[in-house]
Amino acid sequence: MARIVQLKAAKRDRAGKGAARAVRREGLVPGVVYGDKKEPQLVSLGYVDMLQQVKTGRFLSTLVDLDVDGTTVRTIPRDVQFDPVRDFIIHADFLRLGAGARITVEVIVQFRNHEESPGIKRGGVLNVVRHEVELNCPADSIPEEIVVDLTGLDIGDSVHISSISLPEGAVPTITDRDFTIATIASPAGLKEELKEAEEAAEAAQAAEGEEEGEEAAEGKGEGDVPASRQKDQD
Repeated sequence: MARIVQLKAAKRDRAGKGAARAVRREGLVPGVVYGDKKEPQLVSLGYVDMLQQVKTGRFLSTLVDLDVDGTTVRTIPRDVQFDPVRDFIIHADFLRLGAGARITVEVIVQFRNHEESPGIKRGGVLNVVRHEVELNCPADSIPEEIVVDLTGLDIGDSVHISSISLPEGAVPTITDRDFTIATIASPAGLKEELKEAEEAAEAAQAAEGEEEGEEAAEGKGEGDVPASRQKDQD
């Protein structure tokens, strides 16, 4: 299941660009906590702690217990904004989670048992269609990852969402089709070899057809006797 991390935060009273810049000058990240039918709360968080979590690549699907001046608030990050030039964190949004809440999250897809795939052993290529899958699930049971088992998959095989075991209560947000997550594709070299083999087989079949036609024509010529010769023979 999803990790739960703890981050310390402090209330901040002032909103606006000037107040946010002042927070950043102190080495902190301005943020806001909203949701659960309560008033939004302005907070500030330690930059280094935030950066460590963002670098995991799973921050937006991780439950975060914010310790806001001694009061713990269960949240999930909804957005992290970066400076477009210097690429550092400038703001974070957190969704407050109430009891029994359901949320929509993107969960990373991990692939296992490459060595057990006949297609990959033969030189096939794992073509990943979706690196993440969006799920709607209970807030307290967010899957940390979706695992795809490649055992037994051959070239031309596909993995669809219907073949993936999801946690109880978790459903894909795409419900109108059985979408593809990955395929085992032929490598370019193998495709060329197959194409050449098919062309050679077609050429051989065509040559055999021509030879049979010539033999049939020769046989017909030898067996037929002109009418004038038949009279002489009679």
